[in-house]
Order: sequence, then C-alpha cells, then structure tokens
Amino acid sequence: MLGRVALRGGVFFLIQAAILFLPAGFGWRNGQVFCLVFLGLMIFAAVHLWRRNPDIFVARSRIHKGTKSWDKGLLALLLASFFSVFAVAAFDARYGWSSVPVWLIVLGYVLLSLGHLMSIRAYVVNKFAEPSVRIQSERGQKVVDAGPYAIVRHPLYLGSLLFVGGIPLALGSFRALLPAGVWAVTTVVRTALEDRVLRSELEGYKDYASRVRYRLIPGLW
Repeated sequence: MLGRVALRGGVFFLIQAAILFLPAGFGWRNGQVFCLVFLGLMIFAAVHLWRRNPDIFVARSRIHKGTKSWDKGLLALLLASFFSVFAVAAFDARYGWSSVPVWLIVLGYVLLSLGHLMSIRAYVVNKFAEPSVRIQSERGQKVVDAGPYAIVRHPLYLGSLLFVGGIPLALGSFRALLPAGVWAVTTVVRTALEDRVLRSELEGYKDYASRVRYRLIPGLW
C-alpha cells in the first residue's frame, strides 16, 4: 500500500509539474518555489496520515461502486478546473498577463497551507472521506462529529476552497482565479447536494446537522 501511495503521489506531482513548466519553461521561479512547497505538503500529509489513519489511503484510492451519478459529472468538472488553474497560471507566466504583488503571493501560500492542514485534520478523524459521494453501507458508515466536523459539516470542502483559492495567488496569476472560481462554485453545489444525500440516507445525520448548523463557512452557510 505504501508503495502504491508513493507511486500515485509521484505521478500526480509529475503531471502537475508538466502542466506548469511545459508552457512556462523550467526557469520559471514562481513555479519552482510552488513545486517545492507543494511537494513538501504532499510528503507531510502522506507521512502524517500513514501514522494516524492509514485506512484513508484505501478509501481514497478510487471511485467506489455506488457513487451518485450526478457526482461523477461534478468530479470531472472539479478535476478539469483544478488542472486548468495550473495551465492558465503557466501561460500567464509565459506571456506576462498578470503582475501580482509579493504580499498577495505570500497570502496565497498562507491560504493553500491552511487549507491543506485543514484537510489533513479532517482525514485523520474521518475514515469515510472517500473521493466521491455515496453511502458506504458495507463499511458501516456513521456520522463523524469530531475535530473540524464539530465546527462545520464539510471541512474537507472548506479546506479545498482555501487550498485551490491560494494556488493562483501563489503562482502570481490573477487569470488563474477564473478556473479556481469554477472549482469553488462546483464545490459549493456539491456541498449542498451531498448534504441532501446525507440527510436523507445516513442515520443520525439530521441530528448532527441540528447541532452543527453550518455546512461550509462558520457563521454564514
């Protein structure tokens, strides 16, 4: 399992790096710094989760049987918009479309780091955090209300919004905020749809939702 995790992570990193450097060139300094930070976050997440909740790697290894049909389309849109962030940022660097101040670049790294850490914390306490929306009856799925789930019902989505929202700024690209916005809108829609599924099909979720009022953003929604 550890070997497969390392292989999948390596392939993902190489694809992301290729999307960045093939259009922009390997001398792109922002891209180099980003890749180092991104690789560090990936390694930290893998080591920490391997120690705290190794079952999550099996849960997130593939799209499992029983995934809601509507979620397959949303997953495709999320994947396309995610990689588009890197592609647009790379072409932005090549043609010099954006001029992002240093403080916003630093803010981008802060946002993506916070989002990544929030997601890691959610993975630690929730062994049912699969990549797709379904009710995991064969795994005895139950409501998770520990850690960040005591604050919002979908902390993984909140973490992803911070993470993906920080990437365009970290890469110095205002134009890459457009595909990041597509990611954000799709994530909000998915949050609402998944919440509806859990309310109707997962025992105990209605009671949990009455205790933890906010789906995604504390104090707002």
